[in-house]
Amino acid sequence: MWLAPERRGRHGWLVPVFAILAGVGVAAFLAYRDQMTAGLIAGGVLLAYGVQLAYRRDERGLALSESFGRGRRGGAHLRAAAMTGDVLVAGLVAAVVVQALRGAELGPLPYLAAVAGGTYLVSVVVARDF
Repeated sequence: MWLAPERRGRHGWLVPVFAILAGVGVAAFLAYRDQMTAGLIAGGVLLAYGVQLAYRRDERGLALSESFGRGRRGGAHLRAAAMTGDVLVAGLVAAVVVQALRGAELGPLPYLAAVAGGTYLVSVVVARDF
């Protein structure tokens, strides 16, 4: 099986585009149900998540310090930390969308999603300097 980046480039866009289209669909559906605020919030969260996934599609892990250790063990810790963050953000995005579709109160979920997105943006800016 050939794994050259030229051959798998289109597949890297599948999930980000799906997340963005899902955001548009959820926002339109909630606007149709006269829940414009919840629609804008859920659509915005899914749109931001899709943009983050698109940005990261070819990203490799970058250790900013030796706090994860060196060698294979450090790489394993870095991947574990990244996976933990990815799973938590995906769960948070799912919770916002489900609550919005149920017509329930969103509570602090949009704020937590904003904190996660802001933290990621700050981390990207810091990582560029290294």
